[in-house]
Amino acid sequence: MLPDAIIKAKETGDYNGLIDEIPYLRFIGLQLRTTDDGILCELPANPKLIGNPLLPAMHGGVIGALLESAAIIQLLWAQETVKVPKTIDFSVDYLRSAKPVQTYAQGIITKHGRRVANVRVEAWQDDRAKPVAAAHVHLLLE
Repeated sequence: MLPDAIIKAKETGDYNGLIDEIPYLRFIGLQLRTTDDGILCELPANPKLIGNPLLPAMHGGVIGALLESAAIIQLLWAQETVKVPKTIDFSVDYLRSAKPVQTYAQGIITKHGRRVANVRVEAWQDDRAKPVAAAHVHLLLE
């Protein structure tokens, strides 16, 4: 169960157990690593994630899922509760084509209220200073 996986992740500091509880994240191969700033999401290169084989480029839906997941996981890492926040609003800016290579994403909590949190997320590949996409996510806390 997801709440049990969240409790275990908070106790051990290993958040990869959450991936086993979320089938889509397991399907895309998402991996998590704890850093001083929170949780870094890593998406390994995988041919099944290509949306445009002519470029080639990763599918925009996969990038969107990576960004939303990074926001939720960052918030789970930062808050005391084990309840998963619910997405209220999600806005993505696709900044450049995401090549089918290792892709990273990390969220920054810009506001953490009692009922709502705002998280900014960036996804990058080779150079963190050159993001391939960014998102603003508003989440309902329960």
